[in-house]
Amino acid sequence: MAKKKFIVPFDFSEVAESAVEHALITASVVGADVHLLHVVSKKDAIKEAKVKLVDAVEKALSHTKSKGVEIISHVRVGNIFDDIAEFAVEIGAELIFMGTHGAHGWQHITGSHALKVVTNSPTPFIIVQEAKLNESGYDDIVVPLDLHKETKQKLTLVANMAHYFNSRVHVIIPNETDEFLIHTVKANIIFANKFFGERNIEVTTTLAASKNFDEEVIKHAVKVNADIITIMNLQKNQLFGGGVLGSQHEQFMITNEAKIPVLLVNPINATNAYQAIFT
Repeated sequence: MAKKKFIVPFDFSEVAESAVEHALITASVVGADVHLLHVVSKKDAIKEAKVKLVDAVEKALSHTKSKGVEIISHVRVGNIFDDIAEFAVEIGAELIFMGTHGAHGWQHITGSHALKVVTNSPTPFIIVQEAKLNESGYDDIVVPLDLHKETKQKLTLVANMAHYFNSRVHVIIPNETDEFLIHTVKANIIFANKFFGERNIEVTTTLAASKNFDEEVIKHAVKVNADIITIMNLQKNQLFGGGVLGSQHEQFMITNEAKIPVLLVNPINATNAYQAIFT
């Protein structure tokens, strides 16, 4: 069986190094290679980038979780919005770890830019800020589960991640007041408990106010000391109906003030298509 491949878009910034750390810790658990990708705008920048990447790889190899993980560097001429997605398809990458920050990195991967990159790619992203990850990995995973039917697609991926890291899963659901929506909320609670319970995964379900639900998700993630929050990228298609997550939901989450990493997945037709990442 071919080894899994993770990508880290690398712009030599502190948040990019944080993304490498996340990738290494995950790769050491699931058995994956880590590919550092630097994108330049012109050919005459390639040589300098390759030299700097040698140092970046050496630094990554000094990480305690790098043992057994192969780290490969790449330089491409182009732009981050197209080349990250294209590169992921070319090498068959299962997961992309990307840092997001203010406009001070070489490639200026801000929150809005990160969302544009994600939307152009079929590959799931883990988007990180400066916060470090425990070497034990993702011990506590927060899963907002609103009324979009697409949000359930991420649960198989969450369950497989939880098995690898022996994680606790914390599902948070908006507490609706509309009589019709209340029925859906109750059904989601039952579904989440059954889904994770059947897989022997420790799960909690919490109701939160539907008003300012995004903020409630972050508060809950802080409360349970979450290592990651998993969301669907509903910017991919704003025609989806139902739910309380607004159009700025994704950007709010990936730039959250608590600096908790976010696993961001684009909705697709096949619910089980992401199962292979953590299997």
